[in-house]
Amino acid sequence: MRWTVALILALATVAGCGSDASSDPASEAVDSVDVATYEYVIPQGAGEALDAGTPLTILPAELEVQVGETIRIVNEDDRGHSVGPFFVGANETLTQRFSSPGEFVGVCTVHPSGEFVLVVNP
Repeated sequence: MRWTVALILALATVAGCGSDASSDPASEAVDSVDVATYEYVIPQGAGEALDAGTPLTILPAELEVQVGETIRIVNEDDRGHSVGPFFVGANETLTQRFSSPGEFVGVCTVHPSGEFVLVVNP
């Protein structure tokens, strides 16, 4: 249920942030993956650091993954953050496995560029 809510929020973020996806790579929320191919942690206090004008580089501005690979974003902060097409709520973890090639482009609140591009290769 929690992952369904996270996926719905992620999709709402894509629509709400005006994501410019050239083709949406199919992805699926995953309840549990022992080892994610890519894992990023948004630390506690990230929101306050951003408010203070401190630039954060928690993940790259562009990430290329392969179909079948998994990304996990752990948000240890007390506020939610947009990471491209995904929204990760406060103290939540988002895990996505990619099932078809394509590209996601969207707002990233934890990268100095303000944008995150996710390319899913075959």
